[in-house]
Amino acid sequence: MKTSRLVSVFAFPILLILFTAFPPVQELLLGSLFPGNDELIYPRSSLLQLLGTHLVLTAVSTAAATAAGFLLGLFAYLEPSGAGRRSVAGLSGVAQTFPPAAVIALAVPALGFGAPPVLLALFLYGMLPVVVNTTKGFDSVSPRVLEAARGVGMNRLRQFSLVEFPLALPVILAGVRISAVINVGTAAIGAVAGAGGLGAPIIAGLVRFNPSLVLQGALATALLALSIDAAFGLIADKTRT
Repeated sequence: MKTSRLVSVFAFPILLILFTAFPPVQELLLGSLFPGNDELIYPRSSLLQLLGTHLVLTAVSTAAATAAGFLLGLFAYLEPSGAGRRSVAGLSGVAQTFPPAAVIALAVPALGFGAPPVLLALFLYGMLPVVVNTTKGFDSVSPRVLEAARGVGMNRLRQFSLVEFPLALPVILAGVRISAVINVGTAAIGAVAGAGGLGAPIIAGLVRFNPSLVLQGALATALLALSIDAAFGLIADKTRT
């Protein structure tokens, strides 16, 4: 493992915990940047609690997007005609063209305020990278490798589970990685629907014209995204060895 990878795997989560779990650290940093600001940190909830909510929103939506995206991508790969692949690509592409804020606004009347409309928006927005990378991952498996697998007597199920899926896994995980990082940033919008998360201080800061609150939420969100990206990078290294 490269030294830079090892440093990022541990450094970003440590910085995230230090910043979110200790209000004095937040006050020290934000106070040095905004010395004339009376309200430096978000008063309605601790940043650590908001981080927990943000993690739940991201984890649930990414897991759902991964499951649906993998099945759709697998269908596109196994479907013999090009029509199925075009349909899957078009469906997932259309899902991502809707802005998450618009999906939330349309879903609130039906689902109410809180997590459900936000999870729906994140699910739709995070599915496309998984679909695309699942199809690309399986397409990248060399026909010669598949021919060799058939030559040693593997049936279709063993060929898929022992050859195709392991070889396609790094590319699939790259799609999940993109989806997770996208959802971390997009989940911040969920605060407008009352879902909480690290977007709460950002929205409050924008409403109150308070840059300290905006930076508090934005910095925590960025550190979380970097932490998740580094973790997926570590997993990717393991799948290639």
